[in-house]
Amino acid sequence: MPLLKQRIVIVVIALGLIGALFVVGSALWPPFGPPPRDITDVIPPSGGPPAGENSTGMPLKLPPGFSISIFAKDLPGARVMRFDSFGNLWLSRTSEGAVTLLEIDRERGTVRNQSDVFRDLEKPHGLAFDPQKALLLYIAEEQRVWRVTTYSDDPGEEVLQLPSGDGHFTRTIAFGPDNKLYISVGSSCNVCRESDERRASILRYDPAFAKATAGKPEAEIFARGLRNAVFFTWDAARRMWATEMGRDWLGDDLPPDEVNVVEQGRNYGWPICYGKNIHDPEFDKNVYVRNPCEEPHEAASFIDIPAHSAPLGLAFVPAVSDWPEDYWYDLLVAYHGSWNRSSPTGYKVVRHKFDAAGRYEGVEDFITGWLVPSSVGGLTPSGALGRPVDIIVQPGGVVYLSDDKAGVIYKITVNRKP
Repeated sequence: MPLLKQRIVIVVIALGLIGALFVVGSALWPPFGPPPRDITDVIPPSGGPPAGENSTGMPLKLPPGFSISIFAKDLPGARVMRFDSFGNLWLSRTSEGAVTLLEIDRERGTVRNQSDVFRDLEKPHGLAFDPQKALLLYIAEEQRVWRVTTYSDDPGEEVLQLPSGDGHFTRTIAFGPDNKLYISVGSSCNVCRESDERRASILRYDPAFAKATAGKPEAEIFARGLRNAVFFTWDAARRMWATEMGRDWLGDDLPPDEVNVVEQGRNYGWPICYGKNIHDPEFDKNVYVRNPCEEPHEAASFIDIPAHSAPLGLAFVPAVSDWPEDYWYDLLVAYHGSWNRSSPTGYKVVRHKFDAAGRYEGVEDFITGWLVPSSVGGLTPSGALGRPVDIIVQPGGVVYLSDDKAGVIYKITVNRKP
């Protein structure tokens, strides 16, 4: 073959190889491939994480020694999570009016099926299983609490009517150490004097008393002055802890959101006080001889959180060997994120640190990365990839976290040392 023809053939072959490499590279290397259409395009199927800390497809960051993955997806409006006695997970999807059952493969620890068991509900939020009857599920809609025996043909029955209408509509429920049902009911407004004392409070209902009297007694007010204490839990000492969102329209930095230790009969200040017994003269124009927010009239917050962070789910880390000892007794809190601040805040999970004696030691970020620059520049809520909501911490070094914007449940695990 003449030398010129040989060179032409070599050039053609080389160009062909370069083209092939470009096509393969486009598929494997994102800068050359098409951008994902939406958040679900970068979410892998349900299951545990591969090697590495983050397999979500989102730019999430968490401390060394932890991994995060997508446990379940295609769950828009994912809010409150509760495991039943079979190890399956029940999930309220408030914006969708549904309660969804995620059936878990026990051997693999993955979701094998998910389906809406209850539909067409009125803003369902709180879920709680009766500690005395493992399959009896209580469901809180905006206007009522009802209960139903799961895995049966039970039509369910209403146990409580709740105030509804304007304002905050989530109703969170949980059984306390006393086996009584606690219900949080947010305010009907941003800041006002409530005509119904059940608003801006935490209620307590005793199912055992209702059964003994064969009636439907009203719930009692356990604590008041809580503008919107959406989530609450108990520590090992049986103390109730609740997150609370402060009022709007006092600027970017006021008032603080809060974490409160909630005690029976106490008033936590709203609408005239916030934070560490600070009076709100913008709303309350009355003149006082002494600060109306001082103890014992109003209870101060335990922890002040940056304004508009919107703290929601909270859970304590148990003192067990599956968890790093440095995390024992700490409180993980989901900051849902601001909608009304010039520079967004929140959109993360934080770690509030405590020692074994319950002394507060400070705060640091645990998971960040949901808030990313938007297409128009800067950080805006519209650019957020997700908004964390509820947290379940398990002794086995596992955390489940719901996200009502991305419509997923994350699984965070403590990495095992070889």
